[in-house]
Amino acid sequence: MIRARRICVTAVVVLAALAGSPGLAQAEQPPDSRLLSATDDNSLPPGWRIDGESGARELVWRAPKTVPMGDARVEFRTGDRLLGVPKPPRDGRTFRLALDETRPTQLTGLQVTAAGRRLDAAADDTHKSGPRSARVPARAPANEVDPGRPGSYRTVTGTYDLDPVRLPGFATPVEMRAQVVAPKGATGSRPLALFLHGRHGTCYKPGTEDDITGDWPCADGYKPIPSDKGYLRDQQLLASQGYVTVSISANGINAQDWQAEDAGAQARSSLVRQHLARWADWTAHRSTAPTVVREAAKADLSRVLLVGHSRGGEGVNRAAMDSLYPPPAAEDGYQGPVRWKVRGTVLVGPTIFGQNPVADVPNVTLLPGCDGDVSDLQGEDFVDGTRGVSRGTALHSAVYMVGANHNYFNSEWTPGEAEAPASDDFWTDPEQPDPVCSPGAATRLTAAQQHQAGSTYIAAAARLFLAGDDRVRPLLDGSGKRAPSADPARVLAHAVGGRRSGGFLPDAGAEVTGARVCSAIDPDPAVACLDPETPGSSPHFASWETEQETGRSAVDLKWSAPGTAARITPAEPLSLHGSHKLALRVFVPPNTTGTTFDVSVTDASERRVTLGSVRVDGLPGSENTASYWAQELRVPLTAATRAGLDLRHVKSLELTPRSASGRAWLMDAWGWAPGTPAVRAAALPRVDVGRMIVKEGDSGTRTYRIPVEISGHGSGQVRVYVLDPDSGRAENRLVTVRPGSHAIDVPVEVKGDTDYGYDVEHDIAVKAVHHAVVGKHRGGVTAENDDPEPVITLTPVADRVTEGETLTWRMSVDAPATVDIWQPIRVLPVTEGTELSTKDVDPQWLRDWSGDVPDPERPLSDANLWVWLNIPPGSTSADFIVPTVQDQVAEPTESMRLALTDNNADPLPDKPVLTGTVLERP
Repeated sequence: MIRARRICVTAVVVLAALAGSPGLAQAEQPPDSRLLSATDDNSLPPGWRIDGESGARELVWRAPKTVPMGDARVEFRTGDRLLGVPKPPRDGRTFRLALDETRPTQLTGLQVTAAGRRLDAAADDTHKSGPRSARVPARAPANEVDPGRPGSYRTVTGTYDLDPVRLPGFATPVEMRAQVVAPKGATGSRPLALFLHGRHGTCYKPGTEDDITGDWPCADGYKPIPSDKGYLRDQQLLASQGYVTVSISANGINAQDWQAEDAGAQARSSLVRQHLARWADWTAHRSTAPTVVREAAKADLSRVLLVGHSRGGEGVNRAAMDSLYPPPAAEDGYQGPVRWKVRGTVLVGPTIFGQNPVADVPNVTLLPGCDGDVSDLQGEDFVDGTRGVSRGTALHSAVYMVGANHNYFNSEWTPGEAEAPASDDFWTDPEQPDPVCSPGAATRLTAAQQHQAGSTYIAAAARLFLAGDDRVRPLLDGSGKRAPSADPARVLAHAVGGRRSGGFLPDAGAEVTGARVCSAIDPDPAVACLDPETPGSSPHFASWETEQETGRSAVDLKWSAPGTAARITPAEPLSLHGSHKLALRVFVPPNTTGTTFDVSVTDASERRVTLGSVRVDGLPGSENTASYWAQELRVPLTAATRAGLDLRHVKSLELTPRSASGRAWLMDAWGWAPGTPAVRAAALPRVDVGRMIVKEGDSGTRTYRIPVEISGHGSGQVRVYVLDPDSGRAENRLVTVRPGSHAIDVPVEVKGDTDYGYDVEHDIAVKAVHHAVVGKHRGGVTAENDDPEPVITLTPVADRVTEGETLTWRMSVDAPATVDIWQPIRVLPVTEGTELSTKDVDPQWLRDWSGDVPDPERPLSDANLWVWLNIPPGSTSADFIVPTVQDQVAEPTESMRLALTDNNADPLPDKPVLTGTVLERP
């Protein structure tokens, strides 16, 4: 779990409404609150506060409505900087993030995001100038074969439920349950396709509309949500075509993965391989298999396809990696022999928090154009992140499905089909429907249309990777063909790898003229490829662990008149020998039409040839979609061959706009030839970053080293980002790694003291660059505070005043701390006499501190004053003041009561309740 870095806010108080009750209704359901400065009135946004007790301080955000349990990681940020990943709430609304030792000057620009989507802010109306309806892309020509058509095999369906397994880092065992659909009566051994669902609610209460939990096991009266049953239609299609299929349940992981630093990727890999190991056993000893497995065709474990939805996609990617390059034993939940071969993966709306795809395992990534969960479509990195890493022969395909949401690929997440409550994950304001994704829009798919299209493209991957049928490749590799079974869905594809060669990439020292090299991730709008104010987003530029990255670039073309060429010159000439066409991945702004380029190449002898022209239209998009996505454009190399160009030594590539004006981004360009080459995984070193937890001690300085394990074979390069625990910024360096070496050597100094503070995390993040794989990408040294929290007392400074004067109490600690000390104080009803009313105090003070107004007049304790007082680092006290007002009404002596409380607003039993008295002015 990523914890927040150290946070400092100058002299602030938090005020929360108590809804008229003596305490909060539920500890996990505090009311909306505000954080105000006692010195300059700077405030946190509505819904935020600092909470906690016994030194465990938390930054808390309460959502205005329930945030469904999903696959995108909810993150707290200050601007571009990641503070951490909060604990998921039981109530679906109250997110808590433990505070450690990073210190921004103050909490400014707080945001809650999930896959780049703001959860804490309403949609920005300033960008709603786009089209009211979206253009439906033209229908592509039909492919030679259609993998969506059912096969001729009869099928058998059943389940198995084995003893649960224990996985490292998870307290509760994880179920071993699965749905099997297989061909019946098929001869010989049949390829195996394994499905893994994503992160969803785990339990529901029958008969309710929204009573869903993330518990495991389920409480009495609740039933498990059968997410593993959601792919039965996909399984039926594959089984009819001769594949054995199994869909496994992972509710036990979903309930616990918030505790895992990698969000459960290693646990999901372990679970997948536990099931594959059982299938290997049953293949060797059929009599020991469950009934449905014995009734099915025999599985061929040398031909395995892994299909993962959402976090399940990241999980099967890790399982493919772990099957080739074993993970550290201490973190792995399966340590037996690998008796299977993963031939490919299908990743449906996947997460890839680690941005660590497996370069030598072919994949197809389905990107839903209306994904409301993993809305940044970060799964594009399963394609982009493989470039230059290994041999380059594995095909990595991205399939963009216009109008598809996240949930409807799983029928158990689909309203009207699911056993448990379900919803459309793409939500828009009914008063302002999204032109692309709102139900009823011309581009939005129905649930049935989407599931059918998803089944078709999963079957295409199975047919290519398992059956070796190259006739389906044009559906996946950017050749611009369609599968009629997926109609009316508009599906586009691009790819890298396969029989591509060369590679015009903006990184690695390429010189660019007539355009600019931009950075995918950079806080400077002048450097970034997309300005942060741009409506919508690009899957190619999904964020990672740092606010700035090296080695993720594109070529940004912008022109106001036709004819100015953008030239890309690699550091060394490239070979396009043997290629049939030049394939470019280019994107233009959504909803634009008619962008046209001439494409030219120049060889090392300065012979220049124009290959032809290409045209690209923008995808349907809105401010809510990630539609800045590259389409594959191809031009034949025949003109270069006729002109005698030396295709073994191509020096540069030119794009010359022929449109009057416009903008475009070039991701890369490759020589392309038809066919699917055999893939052989390279022997690579693997890097995994661990976590060391140490006590800070009372004195002296100790040096620790961040634990990094380098295993595998050979040597390669990774980029190591060292994250500063104070600023959150990162320094990076390129490191050559070899198995057993200590190439990644990051020392951490921990200074002992006797001052109370928060835990401090000294972290690194690692990415593969060349000839390497990265498993657990982030870790570090956590220095735990081992000093007791200061003793807090509340004493009167001026507790007997005349009306018009200020009541004052002082909260003190017995010793200064190195971090902010937070303590809530609550105004309580008086037990005798007359209580101060809302009209006896300054009205602006009341409004600022409680959000309340004086009228109607009522006791001050009914104004719901619950104040979080802060003692800044190095200080020993902070004052709580109540300014009273003088009126012309004759009144008796009035009073108010004040007490220190716990984080449920209940007075602390071992602390006194104090009284302030206000006298009538003579």
